[in-house]
Amino acid sequence: MYGMLLESVQHFVRLEYGEDVWQKTLTMADCKFSVFNTHQTYPDSTMSSLASALASITNQTADDTMMFFGRCFVRFFSNFGYDVTIKATGRYFADFLNSIDNIHSQFRISYPKMKSPSMYLTDIDKGGCVLMYRSTRSGLTHYVMGQLMQIAKDFFDLELETNVIESNEKVSTEGKQLIIVKLRLNFDNTQYMATKKEAKANEIKCDLPPFECSLLRQLFPFTVLLDSTLTIKGIGEKLAEVAGGKEKLVGQPFTKYFKLRTPKGISLKWNSLYYLKSVTFEIEFLRSELMKSNMKSLQTPEEREKDDLTTREIEIDGKSISPYALRRDSQPGLRNILLKGQMMYLSDAERIIYFCSPVINDISELPDQGLYLNDLNSHGLSKEMVLAGWQSSSRLRLMFDKAEQRASELENNYALLNVWKRRGDDLLYSMLPKPVADCLRAGNNPLDTCKSFDLITVMFCELVGFNSSTAEDAMELVSTMNAVFSCFDSLMDKFNVYKVETVGQIYMAVCGAPNKNDNHASNITDVSLEMVRHVRQLQIPSGKKVDVRIGIHSGPVVAGVVGIKLPRYCFFGDTVNTASRMQSTSEPGMVHLSETTRNYLPTGRYILTSRGTVKLKGKGDMRAYWVFENIYHDEDDEEEEEEKTNEK
Repeated sequence: MYGMLLESVQHFVRLEYGEDVWQKTLTMADCKFSVFNTHQTYPDSTMSSLASALASITNQTADDTMMFFGRCFVRFFSNFGYDVTIKATGRYFADFLNSIDNIHSQFRISYPKMKSPSMYLTDIDKGGCVLMYRSTRSGLTHYVMGQLMQIAKDFFDLELETNVIESNEKVSTEGKQLIIVKLRLNFDNTQYMATKKEAKANEIKCDLPPFECSLLRQLFPFTVLLDSTLTIKGIGEKLAEVAGGKEKLVGQPFTKYFKLRTPKGISLKWNSLYYLKSVTFEIEFLRSELMKSNMKSLQTPEEREKDDLTTREIEIDGKSISPYALRRDSQPGLRNILLKGQMMYLSDAERIIYFCSPVINDISELPDQGLYLNDLNSHGLSKEMVLAGWQSSSRLRLMFDKAEQRASELENNYALLNVWKRRGDDLLYSMLPKPVADCLRAGNNPLDTCKSFDLITVMFCELVGFNSSTAEDAMELVSTMNAVFSCFDSLMDKFNVYKVETVGQIYMAVCGAPNKNDNHASNITDVSLEMVRHVRQLQIPSGKKVDVRIGIHSGPVVAGVVGIKLPRYCFFGDTVNTASRMQSTSEPGMVHLSETTRNYLPTGRYILTSRGTVKLKGKGDMRAYWVFENIYHDEDDEEEEEEKTNEK
């Protein structure tokens, strides 16, 4: 669908619900487009996804949301002057409903890729009418209902009530899924019915003497006359010339050499043509099928059995034509002709006559279709339209090319913008925790991020095993630290631990802040044991063996964003100092933790060895423990232990 439909949704959702709701809708709908271009096409599923997302946010049904989107589109296109077309269709709402397909046909000039539905009326009375809606798109029935309700209110001052009588699906002749919906439209239609009744009562009958059918064929050179079985009873002069003689078509079934293009989903039957008198029909004259039939008619019965018309060339109008060429619409002089016009019922003759003219987009198409300017209807302004289109086509083509180029550039720029936005988010979230970064992005004061935590666990890890006395040693140290710390970074998300910073050879991490976690002590212990195990197995580029010593402590802290350039989320308090002292008094390859942290670890999960009393600088004597992984620990035992803890 074109971006104009989605533009209307974006405009009115922002207007009625606010920018925050719209951004949330885009996120929930997983829509990669933040801005919609009027003449750019987008996936049909975009509208349904936005409707479902907005419905869940506003606690409405998806059908009501789609009706709201339909109303938005009518209110939106009125700002661009398209309301003039609707106001000019007729005096009454029923006149507009009869002309919807014709309006869509006119808009195809500005929107050539538009896949418009087909709508027509079957019953009209004082209380409203019955509308048949056919479309190859599913899920847009309530969207159309919303459009009709808004048009009736804004342009005809009517209160419209819509009800779905019947809805089903079938496969069209083109093999596409076709949605067919029968709608009952209830509105005050008394004036329209009274006008029709009065016009019929005052109808002036003028009896004319019979005239030759050849006159009709001259006035309308591409007309087709059909009987109740849809057998061709007469054709226009120029259509006969193109076909190679009227005897080629007269007496043949209409569906044999003519294919319906619009309205969509309608089968070529007498009732369909009779009821759709006000709808513009586009029917394709299949010249290639006619030529194939001519080729078969020139063969003897023996040749028809042996020849499948795939190898033998024949001569048409003095030209040798291959049967393969007949399958190509671009073959000069043999291209199918698109006819556009109206079906009219002749009550006296009980015939339907198709008044039509060929659709010529450019003067260069005439030779491909085997037509000339003097073949076109003189009194129908067909010649003038073709010539006017030829004079302005080059300028229009240049304008469309520029518009498409700009649309493509804009789409690429938005895609690039999303890429850089994701990169910026990744960089920001690597510097600050996501909740804190989102808080700052929303414009909050950095002091608002300052928060106290009653209980978290802090871990310090120091890389030991070598000194850097020369430049080569320093480069080796950097390479080794990068390998080790990159390995540590990969473990943080696995155990729900937040890496705070690295200072020199020291690696700091916490659990329980900024996102609270009841398992902070066990998570930090698990990741510490993994760090010890991984660093022993890690292949260092220099080939040297390195080790770590780790200290852990639990307690209250205060955390917040510090700094303007390269801001960091820092932790303050005695807990941080104690954890640092536990690390400095630890030993290589060991995980050293305080008695406070030990009290928050589940029993049976780890092997704890008392180290006795350790003297810490500024803290005095503290009981400390070495912790090891319990390789015999059973997960079932852990679950039982957690249940006992919860009961207590």
